Amino acid sequence: MNFICSSCSTRYPLDTREWVCAQCGGLFEIENAPRFDPLQINSTDATLWRYRALIPLPANAAPVSLGEGFTPLVETRLNDATFFAKLDYLQPSGSFKDRGTTVLISALTAFGVTRALDDSSGNAAASLSAYAARAGIAAEIFVPAHASPAKLAQIQIYGARLNKIEGARENAARAVQDAAKKGDAYYASHYYNPFVLAGMKTTAWEIWEQLNRRAPDAVIAPVGHGSNFIGLARGFADLQNAGLIEKIPRLIAAQADVIAPLARAAERGLDESPAVAPARTIAEGIAISQPVRGKEILRVVKQSRGAVIAMSEDAIASARNELARVGLYVEPTSATAVAALLQAKDIFQPNDTIVI
Repeated sequence: MNFICSSCSTRYPLDTREWVCAQCGGLFEIENAPRFDPLQINSTDATLWRYRALIPLPANAAPVSLGEGFTPLVETRLNDATFFAKLDYLQPSGSFKDRGTTVLISALTAFGVTRALDDSSGNAAASLSAYAARAGIAAEIFVPAHASPAKLAQIQIYGARLNKIEGARENAARAVQDAAKKGDAYYASHYYNPFVLAGMKTTAWEIWEQLNRRAPDAVIAPVGHGSNFIGLARGFADLQNAGLIEKIPRLIAAQADVIAPLARAAERGLDESPAVAPARTIAEGIAISQPVRGKEILRVVKQSRGAVIAMSEDAIASARNELARVGLYVEPTSATAVAALLQAKDIFQPNDTIVI
Protein backbone atom coordinates (compact mmCIF):
# COMPACT_ATOMS: atom_id res chain seq x y z
CA MET A 1 0.00 0.00 0.00
CA ASN A 2 0.97 3.63 -0.58
CA PHE A 3 -0.46 7.09 -0.26
CA ILE A 4 -1.40 8.39 -3.69
CA CYS A 5 -2.34 11.93 -4.63
CA SER A 6 -5.96 12.13 -5.74
CA SER A 7 -5.08 14.90 -8.22
CA CYS A 8 -1.75 14.03 -9.88
CA SER A 9 -1.28 10.36 -8.81
CA THR A 10 2.14 10.94 -7.24
CA ARG A 11 2.87 8.14 -4.76
CA TYR A 12 4.25 8.48 -1.24
CA PRO A 13 5.20 5.89 1.39
CA LEU A 14 2.58 5.35 4.09
CA ASP A 15 4.86 6.96 6.69
CA THR A 16 5.42 10.21 4.76
CA ARG A 17 5.48 13.41 6.83
CA GLU A 18 3.65 15.29 4.07
CA TRP A 19 -0.07 15.81 4.72
CA VAL A 20 -0.91 16.89 1.15
CA CYS A 21 0.88 16.25 -2.13
CA ALA A 22 4.13 18.23 -2.31
CA GLN A 23 3.78 18.40 -6.10
CA CYS A 24 0.27 19.83 -6.47
CA GLY A 25 -1.31 20.18 -3.02
CA GLY A 26 -3.79 17.37 -3.73
CA LEU A 27 -5.32 15.17 -1.03
CA PHE A 28 -3.98 11.70 -0.28
CA GLU A 29 -5.82 8.41 -0.65
CA ILE A 30 -4.64 4.92 0.34
CA GLU A 31 -3.79 2.89 -2.73
CA ASN A 32 -4.65 -0.84 -2.82
CA ALA A 33 -6.76 -0.78 0.34
CA PRO A 34 -8.67 -4.02 1.08
CA ARG A 35 -12.08 -4.49 -0.53
CA PHE A 36 -15.06 -5.11 1.74
CA ASP A 37 -15.68 -8.82 2.32
CA PRO A 38 -18.32 -9.79 4.91
CA LEU A 39 -16.53 -13.10 5.46
CA GLN A 40 -13.63 -11.15 6.96
CA ILE A 41 -15.74 -9.67 9.79
CA ASN A 42 -14.70 -11.02 13.19
CA SER A 43 -18.12 -11.27 14.81
CA THR A 44 -16.59 -12.17 18.19
CA ASP A 45 -15.08 -8.67 18.50
CA ALA A 46 -17.53 -6.05 19.81
CA THR A 47 -15.38 -3.07 18.71
CA LEU A 48 -14.72 -1.56 15.29
CA TRP A 49 -11.67 -3.80 15.14
CA ARG A 50 -14.08 -6.57 14.12
CA TYR A 51 -13.21 -5.11 10.68
CA ARG A 52 -9.42 -5.37 11.18
CA ALA A 53 -8.91 -7.34 7.95
CA LEU A 54 -10.74 -4.60 6.02
CA ILE A 55 -8.85 -1.62 7.47
CA PRO A 56 -5.74 -0.51 5.51
CA LEU A 57 -2.76 -0.48 7.88
CA PRO A 58 0.91 -1.45 7.73
CA ALA A 59 1.39 -5.19 8.12
CA ASN A 60 3.10 -4.78 11.50
CA ALA A 61 0.43 -2.47 12.97
CA ALA A 62 -1.26 -3.63 16.16
CA PRO A 63 -4.51 -1.86 17.14
CA VAL A 64 -4.18 0.88 19.73
CA SER A 65 -7.67 0.53 21.13
CA LEU A 66 -9.82 1.83 23.95
CA GLY A 67 -12.81 -0.32 23.03
CA GLU A 68 -14.23 2.06 20.43
CA GLY A 69 -16.92 1.28 17.88
CA PHE A 70 -20.09 -0.75 17.59
CA THR A 71 -22.04 1.95 19.39
CA PRO A 72 -25.80 1.55 19.91
CA LEU A 73 -28.31 2.34 17.16
CA VAL A 74 -31.41 3.47 19.05
CA GLU A 75 -34.84 4.04 17.52
CA THR A 76 -36.06 7.46 18.63
CA ARG A 77 -39.26 9.44 18.23
CA LEU A 78 -39.13 13.22 18.51
CA ASN A 79 -42.25 15.27 17.90
CA ASP A 80 -43.68 13.49 14.84
CA ALA A 81 -40.32 12.32 13.46
CA THR A 82 -38.90 8.81 13.91
CA PHE A 83 -35.23 8.01 13.33
CA PHE A 84 -32.39 5.81 14.52
CA ALA A 85 -29.77 7.62 16.62
CA LYS A 86 -26.24 6.27 16.18
CA LEU A 87 -24.82 7.00 19.62
CA ASP A 88 -21.22 7.75 18.81
CA TYR A 89 -20.99 10.01 21.85
CA LEU A 90 -20.50 6.71 23.71
CA GLN A 91 -17.02 6.41 22.20
CA PRO A 92 -14.17 6.46 24.74
CA SER A 93 -13.36 10.18 24.35
CA GLY A 94 -16.99 11.20 23.76
CA SER A 95 -17.15 11.66 19.99
CA PHE A 96 -17.15 9.85 16.65
CA LYS A 97 -13.57 11.06 16.10
CA ASP A 98 -12.29 8.00 18.00
CA ARG A 99 -13.06 5.86 14.95
CA GLY A 100 -10.45 7.64 12.87
CA THR A 101 -8.03 8.25 15.71
CA THR A 102 -7.69 4.59 16.70
CA VAL A 103 -6.69 3.72 13.11
CA LEU A 104 -4.35 6.71 12.78
CA ILE A 105 -2.58 6.16 16.11
CA SER A 106 -2.24 2.45 15.33
CA ALA A 107 -0.43 3.42 12.11
CA LEU A 108 1.76 6.03 13.83
CA THR A 109 2.80 3.52 16.49
CA ALA A 110 3.84 1.10 13.76
CA PHE A 111 5.85 3.90 12.12
CA GLY A 112 7.66 4.67 15.39
CA VAL A 113 6.24 8.21 15.67
CA THR A 114 6.91 9.78 19.07
CA ARG A 115 5.33 13.27 18.65
CA ALA A 116 2.03 14.18 16.99
CA LEU A 117 0.33 17.53 16.28
CA ASP A 118 -3.27 18.41 15.43
CA ASP A 119 -5.61 21.40 15.26
CA SER A 120 -9.21 21.17 16.39
CA SER A 121 -12.12 22.96 17.97
CA GLY A 122 -12.09 20.32 20.69
CA ASN A 123 -13.43 16.86 19.90
CA ALA A 124 -10.69 15.68 17.53
CA ALA A 125 -8.03 17.09 19.82
CA ALA A 126 -9.48 15.28 22.84
CA SER A 127 -9.60 12.07 20.83
CA LEU A 128 -6.02 12.38 19.61
CA SER A 129 -4.84 13.25 23.11
CA ALA A 130 -6.53 10.17 24.57
CA TYR A 131 -5.14 7.71 22.03
CA ALA A 132 -1.69 9.33 22.00
CA ALA A 133 -1.61 8.89 25.78
CA ARG A 134 -2.59 5.24 25.35
CA ALA A 135 0.23 4.73 22.82
CA GLY A 136 2.87 6.75 24.67
CA ILE A 137 3.03 9.41 21.94
CA ALA A 138 3.51 13.05 22.97
CA ALA A 139 0.60 15.16 21.63
CA GLU A 140 0.59 18.89 20.96
CA ILE A 141 -2.73 20.52 20.14
CA PHE A 142 -3.60 23.87 18.53
CA VAL A 143 -7.11 25.14 19.31
CA PRO A 144 -9.07 28.37 18.92
CA ALA A 145 -8.77 30.35 22.15
CA HIS A 146 -12.58 30.54 22.33
CA ALA A 147 -13.05 26.75 22.25
CA SER A 148 -15.20 25.10 24.93
CA PRO A 149 -13.42 25.21 28.31
CA ALA A 150 -14.68 21.71 29.09
CA LYS A 151 -13.06 20.35 25.92
CA LEU A 152 -9.81 22.19 26.65
CA ALA A 153 -9.75 20.67 30.12
CA GLN A 154 -10.29 17.22 28.65
CA ILE A 155 -7.38 17.69 26.22
CA GLN A 156 -5.03 18.77 28.99
CA ILE A 157 -5.94 16.06 31.48
CA TYR A 158 -4.72 13.45 28.96
CA GLY A 159 -1.33 15.15 29.17
CA ALA A 160 -1.30 16.92 25.80
CA ARG A 161 0.41 20.27 25.36
CA LEU A 162 -2.20 22.91 24.51
CA ASN A 163 -1.69 25.99 22.33
CA LYS A 164 -4.58 28.47 22.32
CA ILE A 165 -4.69 30.47 19.09
CA GLU A 166 -6.63 33.73 18.93
CA GLY A 167 -9.13 34.42 16.16
CA ALA A 168 -10.99 32.18 13.74
CA ARG A 169 -10.79 28.37 13.68
CA GLU A 170 -8.61 28.60 10.54
CA ASN A 171 -5.86 30.36 12.50
CA ALA A 172 -5.27 27.20 14.53
CA ALA A 173 -4.87 25.22 11.29
CA ARG A 174 -2.24 27.65 10.00
CA ALA A 175 -0.39 27.55 13.31
CA VAL A 176 -0.17 23.76 13.46
CA GLN A 177 0.99 23.51 9.85
CA ASP A 178 3.72 26.06 10.51
CA ALA A 179 4.81 24.01 13.52
CA ALA A 180 4.78 20.77 11.51
CA LYS A 181 7.05 22.29 8.85
CA LYS A 182 9.64 23.33 11.44
CA GLY A 183 10.11 20.13 13.41
CA ASP A 184 10.04 16.35 13.30
CA ALA A 185 6.53 15.91 14.74
CA TYR A 186 3.85 14.15 12.68
CA TYR A 187 0.86 16.30 11.65
CA ALA A 188 -1.90 13.90 12.69
CA SER A 189 -4.66 15.80 10.93
CA HIS A 190 -8.16 14.43 11.45
CA TYR A 191 -9.33 15.94 8.14
CA TYR A 192 -6.32 15.50 5.84
CA ASN A 193 -5.07 12.06 6.86
CA PRO A 194 -6.55 9.10 4.93
CA PHE A 195 -6.04 6.69 7.85
CA VAL A 196 -8.70 8.71 9.66
CA LEU A 197 -11.16 8.27 6.79
CA ALA A 198 -10.47 4.53 6.81
CA GLY A 199 -11.67 4.42 10.41
CA MET A 200 -14.71 6.57 9.68
CA LYS A 201 -16.02 4.06 7.16
CA THR A 202 -16.76 1.64 9.98
CA THR A 203 -19.83 3.70 10.96
CA ALA A 204 -21.58 2.70 7.73
CA TRP A 205 -20.58 -0.94 8.13
CA GLU A 206 -21.94 -1.03 11.69
CA ILE A 207 -25.23 0.58 10.67
CA TRP A 208 -25.58 -2.03 7.92
CA GLU A 209 -25.00 -4.84 10.41
CA GLN A 210 -27.30 -3.32 13.04
CA LEU A 211 -30.13 -2.96 10.51
CA ASN A 212 -29.90 -6.69 9.76
CA ARG A 213 -27.53 -6.18 6.83
CA ARG A 214 -29.51 -3.57 4.97
CA ALA A 215 -28.92 0.11 4.30
CA PRO A 216 -31.14 2.87 5.66
CA ASP A 217 -33.00 5.10 3.23
CA ALA A 218 -31.22 8.23 4.48
CA VAL A 219 -28.42 9.31 6.78
CA ILE A 220 -28.15 12.83 8.21
CA ALA A 221 -24.90 14.08 9.74
CA PRO A 222 -23.49 17.43 10.87
CA VAL A 223 -20.71 18.48 8.51
CA GLY A 224 -17.67 20.70 9.02
CA HIS A 225 -14.64 19.40 7.14
CA GLY A 226 -16.71 16.28 6.43
CA SER A 227 -14.58 13.34 7.58
CA ASN A 228 -17.60 11.67 9.20
CA PHE A 229 -19.80 12.35 6.17
CA ILE A 230 -17.22 11.15 3.65
CA GLY A 231 -16.53 8.09 5.77
CA LEU A 232 -20.24 7.22 5.72
CA ALA A 233 -20.40 7.69 1.95
CA ARG A 234 -17.34 5.57 1.29
CA GLY A 235 -18.42 2.89 3.74
CA PHE A 236 -21.79 2.49 2.05
CA ALA A 237 -20.06 2.55 -1.35
CA ASP A 238 -17.92 -0.38 -0.17
CA LEU A 239 -21.09 -2.30 0.66
CA GLN A 240 -22.62 -1.46 -2.71
CA ASN A 241 -19.47 -2.48 -4.59
CA ALA A 242 -19.51 -5.79 -2.71
CA GLY A 243 -23.08 -6.40 -3.90
CA LEU A 244 -24.48 -6.23 -0.36
CA ILE A 245 -26.79 -3.22 -0.86
CA GLU A 246 -28.52 -1.96 -4.00
CA LYS A 247 -27.77 1.73 -3.48
CA ILE A 248 -26.22 4.02 -0.94
CA PRO A 249 -28.63 5.98 1.29
CA ARG A 250 -29.55 9.57 0.64
CA LEU A 251 -26.80 11.48 2.43
CA ILE A 252 -27.83 14.77 3.99
CA ALA A 253 -25.34 17.27 5.37
CA ALA A 254 -26.44 19.56 8.20
CA GLN A 255 -24.71 22.89 8.81
CA ALA A 256 -25.14 25.96 11.01
CA ASP A 257 -26.64 28.77 8.97
CA VAL A 258 -24.17 31.38 10.20
CA ILE A 259 -21.27 29.44 8.64
CA ALA A 260 -22.59 27.16 5.90
CA PRO A 261 -20.24 27.07 2.89
CA LEU A 262 -21.65 23.78 1.60
CA ALA A 263 -25.25 24.98 1.81
CA ARG A 264 -24.34 28.20 -0.02
CA ALA A 265 -22.52 26.21 -2.73
CA ALA A 266 -25.43 23.78 -3.13
CA GLU A 267 -27.90 26.66 -3.44
CA ARG A 268 -25.82 28.07 -6.30
CA GLY A 269 -25.36 24.69 -8.01
CA LEU A 270 -21.58 24.78 -7.56
CA ASP A 271 -19.30 21.74 -7.65
CA GLU A 272 -16.93 23.21 -5.06
CA SER A 273 -17.53 25.24 -1.92
CA PRO A 274 -15.94 28.71 -1.91
CA ALA A 275 -14.90 30.00 1.49
CA VAL A 276 -17.42 31.97 3.55
CA ALA A 277 -16.55 34.43 6.30
CA PRO A 278 -15.51 32.80 9.59
CA ALA A 279 -18.22 32.99 12.25
CA ARG A 280 -19.01 31.60 15.68
CA THR A 281 -21.88 29.19 16.25
CA ILE A 282 -23.10 27.08 19.16
CA ALA A 283 -22.39 24.15 16.82
CA GLU A 284 -18.68 24.87 17.15
CA GLY A 285 -17.60 21.46 15.86
CA ILE A 286 -18.75 22.42 12.34
CA ALA A 287 -17.63 26.07 12.28
CA ILE A 288 -15.52 25.55 9.14
CA SER A 289 -15.48 28.31 6.53
CA GLN A 290 -13.99 26.16 3.73
CA PRO A 291 -14.15 22.36 4.11
CA VAL A 292 -11.03 20.57 2.90
CA ARG A 293 -13.16 17.90 1.22
CA GLY A 294 -15.95 20.21 0.07
CA LYS A 295 -15.83 19.04 -3.54
CA GLU A 296 -16.27 15.39 -2.57
CA ILE A 297 -19.04 16.24 -0.10
CA LEU A 298 -21.05 18.10 -2.74
CA ARG A 299 -20.53 15.26 -5.22
CA VAL A 300 -21.72 12.69 -2.69
CA VAL A 301 -24.80 14.77 -1.87
CA LYS A 302 -25.69 15.04 -5.55
CA GLN A 303 -25.03 11.41 -6.42
CA SER A 304 -27.02 10.11 -3.45
CA ARG A 305 -29.99 12.43 -4.12
CA GLY A 306 -29.26 14.07 -0.78
CA ALA A 307 -29.25 17.67 0.39
CA VAL A 308 -27.37 20.26 2.42
CA ILE A 309 -29.53 21.90 5.08
CA ALA A 310 -28.48 24.96 7.09
CA MET A 311 -30.04 25.51 10.50
CA SER A 312 -30.52 28.59 12.66
CA GLU A 313 -28.93 28.88 16.09
CA ASP A 314 -32.36 28.78 17.72
CA ALA A 315 -33.36 25.63 15.86
CA ILE A 316 -30.12 23.90 16.87
CA ALA A 317 -30.55 24.83 20.53
CA SER A 318 -34.18 23.72 20.48
CA ALA A 319 -33.28 20.34 18.96
CA ARG A 320 -30.60 19.81 21.60
CA ASN A 321 -33.10 20.47 24.40
CA GLU A 322 -35.79 18.28 22.83
CA LEU A 323 -33.29 15.43 22.43
CA ALA A 324 -32.44 15.64 26.12
CA ARG A 325 -36.09 15.19 26.95
CA VAL A 326 -36.11 11.84 25.17
CA GLY A 327 -32.92 10.76 26.95
CA LEU A 328 -30.21 11.76 24.45
CA TYR A 329 -27.72 14.26 25.88
CA VAL A 330 -25.69 15.65 22.99
CA GLU A 331 -23.80 18.82 22.23
CA PRO A 332 -25.24 21.41 19.79
CA THR A 333 -23.10 20.21 16.86
CA SER A 334 -24.79 16.81 16.95
CA ALA A 335 -28.21 18.37 17.48
CA THR A 336 -27.81 20.23 14.18
CA ALA A 337 -28.58 17.00 12.29
CA VAL A 338 -31.79 16.43 14.26
CA ALA A 339 -32.81 20.05 13.67
CA ALA A 340 -32.34 19.42 9.94
CA LEU A 341 -34.62 16.38 10.08
CA LEU A 342 -37.35 18.30 11.91
CA GLN A 343 -37.17 21.12 9.36
CA ALA A 344 -37.01 18.95 6.25
CA LYS A 345 -39.06 15.89 7.21
CA ASP A 346 -41.34 16.46 4.22
CA ILE A 347 -38.57 15.30 1.86
CA PHE A 348 -38.86 11.78 3.28
CA GLN A 349 -41.44 9.06 2.80
CA PRO A 350 -43.47 7.96 5.87
CA ASN A 351 -41.80 4.56 6.06
CA ASP A 352 -38.22 5.68 5.36
CA THR A 353 -35.53 4.38 7.68
CA ILE A 354 -33.48 7.42 8.71
CA VAL A 355 -30.24 7.32 10.70
CA ILE A 356 -28.69 10.34 12.40
